[in-house]
Amino acid sequence: MAAPQRLFDIRRVIGGLFLVYGLILTVTGLFDGTQEIQKAEGIRINLWTGIAMLVVGGAFLLWERLRPSDAPAPSDEEE
Repeated sequence: MAAPQRLFDIRRVIGGLFLVYGLILTVTGLFDGTQEIQKAEGIRINLWTGIAMLVVGGAFLLWERLRPSDAPAPSDEEE
């Protein structure tokens, strides 16, 4: 697959977004105060959700790396 087509593969876009948002939530979860933790009934929800999003984003990027999609064959017909 050509580089521009691979750049915009939907798995790469989704995986990248999950990684960015997961990183933001993980950092936020590490610095949550006691009030935020009490609000979530004692669970560091930002931290756990961020870690889960990092795992999902990594899985999407790994999937894209291990099984790249094939470029469609160019057609001989000209319109």
